[in-house]
Amino acid sequence: MKRQNQSSVVEFILLGFSNFPELQEQLFGVFLVICLVTLTGNAIIIVIISLEQSLHVPMYLFLLILSLVDVGISAVVMPEMLVVFSSEKTSISFVSCFVQMYFLLLFSGTECFLLGAMAYDRFAAICHPLSYPMIMNKRVFTNLVMFSWVSGIVVATVQTTWVFSFPFCGPNEINHLFCETPPVLELVCADTFLFEIYAFTGTILIVVVPFLLILLSYVRILFAILKMPSTTGRQKAFSTCASHLTSVTLFYGTANMTYLQPKSGYSPETKKLMSLAYTLLTPLLNPLIYSLRNSEMKRALMKLWRRIVGLHTFRFGKPCDIWSLPD
Repeated sequence: MKRQNQSSVVEFILLGFSNFPELQEQLFGVFLVICLVTLTGNAIIIVIISLEQSLHVPMYLFLLILSLVDVGISAVVMPEMLVVFSSEKTSISFVSCFVQMYFLLLFSGTECFLLGAMAYDRFAAICHPLSYPMIMNKRVFTNLVMFSWVSGIVVATVQTTWVFSFPFCGPNEINHLFCETPPVLELVCADTFLFEIYAFTGTILIVVVPFLLILLSYVRILFAILKMPSTTGRQKAFSTCASHLTSVTLFYGTANMTYLQPKSGYSPETKKLMSLAYTLLTPLLNPLIYSLRNSEMKRALMKLWRRIVGLHTFRFGKPCDIWSLPD
């Protein structure tokens, strides 16, 4: 009988912000706009870096991969979230919840290590400019990228499999916007002490340690920048690093608060907002931060735009030589 009760949960109910039904329609509109802007912004970065040969250097190739990861996070979270906002309660199957949690952990874990790799790249470029081509060669770049993806896959596989190996006896209502580990774990009807130790240790190793190493790298970078004789060089270095540091602080800060918080530390609504910060705001802000603050990205964007306008004019208006347009 007990075993039948344990296997009775075949789907979950995502409550979302059901406590505020009057806001559901407005939230749907806001998050639909965020989704479209996020996908468009990251797609533009991917296209620009892919087409512009001058940007095929580690700094921008890391950015391209970061945009791919951010698109993945948005694609995993946003569709189900929009469905949640369109109704008071939304059901999600056991398998769908597993898949959503798996890919959210995969992309989030990959981004943790990828941001660390990007910090190492900036450290090598600014603190060791003469030996930078040897430090960040193609082999090192490839290894860092592969390590980030493999680490994300391992984290997602171990954690998701472990969570869904626990029995779920009911209730089946997840007081959250999507299937994330902490709110799903609250529905488990078994002793989760060992998993909580693993999760805490894993968060320290995957989130806290890389974050501290990134901060240490930026301390070294700051001292190196202050020693630069050129004011223009200092400003360019500060601009480049400020973009990455802003993204890092937002992503790691909210992820730390989400996965290291005590069970009774925050209200459910606060937990939802913190999850939204690293799953939605970071993918949204990354394209804005890196494109608006980076002169090379802006030049490449304008160059691509002029070629598109020139091609349009050639096809539908007065013929012109698009290759003669100034860069």
